[in-house]
Amino acid sequence: MPRPPGHGPGFEVRRQKIIDVAAALFARQGYAATSINDLGRAVGLAKGALYYYIGSKENLLVEIQSRVMGPLLSRARQIADLDTTPLLRLRLLSESLLTIIFRRLDHIWVYEHDYRSLSGAELKTLLEQRSDFEQLISALLAEAVEQNTFRTMEPRLGTLQFLNLHNHTYQWVNPDGQWDAAFLAREYCTTLFRGFGAPDHALPRIEEQAEAFKRDHPELSLDPEERWKPTTD
Repeated sequence: MPRPPGHGPGFEVRRQKIIDVAAALFARQGYAATSINDLGRAVGLAKGALYYYIGSKENLLVEIQSRVMGPLLSRARQIADLDTTPLLRLRLLSESLLTIIFRRLDHIWVYEHDYRSLSGAELKTLLEQRSDFEQLISALLAEAVEQNTFRTMEPRLGTLQFLNLHNHTYQWVNPDGQWDAAFLAREYCTTLFRGFGAPDHALPRIEEQAEAFKRDHPELSLDPEERWKPTTD
């Protein structure tokens, strides 16, 4: 949501902090069960002052969803357009998706559980973004099949397998635990690629290529939020 005219310095920083608190509350209590009064108490603002920053409760849900899908879809499109093998692009996309799960765990919980509370154009936009992301994965899987890297399979079913393995990570992962996004991406892709019929000798090479890519292209960080950090006024 763009800043309305007339707001002074610090407005955007305060608004972003409110969104962070809202994501944590919605993840813990559920969007429907969290009232504006609950949020106001959590951030130390009266209802009128809170609306000054957020406009409406649904706006908060829109912002939380956008913090997930905006940077993720932007990064996924960048990766899909790279001039390299579909295996490497799938591996990089896997790590990018897991990175945002690690970085935005509360947001992912709300994204998965409460998106149906959106309505109208906002819900339509989110569903279109989800569809776009899934189509990028399906296209990469189809390309790998065409190149005989993967066995023949239905790309839609392969996409669901890819998503199911990644998207449930938020339910159990500990961002401060022993496994980071890169490790899980390596393990997940090994499982998926073997199941999809990739030759065993291709798997270590993909990991070497992924490490080389990240080292040689720091400007294309796999952190989807790298270019989406809020700026101060």
